[in-house]
Amino acid sequence: MKMDIDQATAAALRRWDLPPGCSAMIVNRSENTTFRVDDPDTGGRWALRLHRSGYHSTLGIASELAWMTALRRDSGVLTSVPVPGRDGELIQDIASDDQSRPVHCVLFEWIEGTEPDPSALADHFVELGEISARMHRHARGWTRPAAFERLTWDHDTALGARPHWGRWQDGLGLTPDRRALLERLSATLRRRLESFGKGPDRFGLIHADIRLANLLVAEGRIWVIDFDDCGFGWYLYDCAAALSFIEDRPDASDLIAAWLEGYRRRESLSTTEAAEIPTFVMLRRLLLLAWIGSHSDTDLARQMGAPFADGTCGLAETYLASFG
Repeated sequence: MKMDIDQATAAALRRWDLPPGCSAMIVNRSENTTFRVDDPDTGGRWALRLHRSGYHSTLGIASELAWMTALRRDSGVLTSVPVPGRDGELIQDIASDDQSRPVHCVLFEWIEGTEPDPSALADHFVELGEISARMHRHARGWTRPAAFERLTWDHDTALGARPHWGRWQDGLGLTPDRRALLERLSATLRRRLESFGKGPDRFGLIHADIRLANLLVAEGRIWVIDFDDCGFGWYLYDCAAALSFIEDRPDASDLIAAWLEGYRRRESLSTTEAAEIPTFVMLRRLLLLAWIGSHSDTDLARQMGAPFADGTCGLAETYLASFG
């Protein structure tokens, strides 16, 4: 997207019937740029998302919003509520400066909440496991719209020849020795995932980015936000995504156990399946290494930096000692 950010925001906000005088402030820049929109007169507040050009099509975004709406309506999972524009459409397009591609925009009702308390993560992970099970049950039984388009998250599209987030080999802080170690990790992950299989009981529509930053606690309940990466993947990948950037916590195994406790309240999960969760944790970790390398201009990538490769290699050595 080539556009002055202030001009883009002003152009986008004109597509909705908002009070005059609203201001917008960036709250997050990752795949997309998200703004908090405030009305100083009424105290009204919304979240405006400007999509990165080329990542999702209009149909892909419409499919995301369709699943979010169905989850909220049919399963009681708390998700963001999109706001129709002046023309009644949920997705609004504005022109980029170079006219190469339109910029897709979506406005959501604001959720007043906070990220889960790091000191009470075990309790949150129990609830998150239960929420994930409800989402997966819904995905298995939901009749999707005839036109439905979302990304697939498997080894090939995460770490292989067609990576959505770039090549992990281009991650920050990698030396030849580290690349050799992680090549061995990637090959092991491919082998184990092929053995695990993609049967309908194991592989389907998932959130795919259900990390702490995409959860909000409001009035004692967890809201699941930012379905921008939802797509087709292994259900257990959602457990791994919950551990994003905290895979090396000393209590990581306890958090996984808490997630499993909550999950099994709603859905069955065999001991054999649960034993493979470390594989999905390492799949996610290597994918995040790729993301940091291809998104080095974002605040999160700068925060993680080269030391993230350090931790990834340490986790890889531990994993390969048991699974390699």
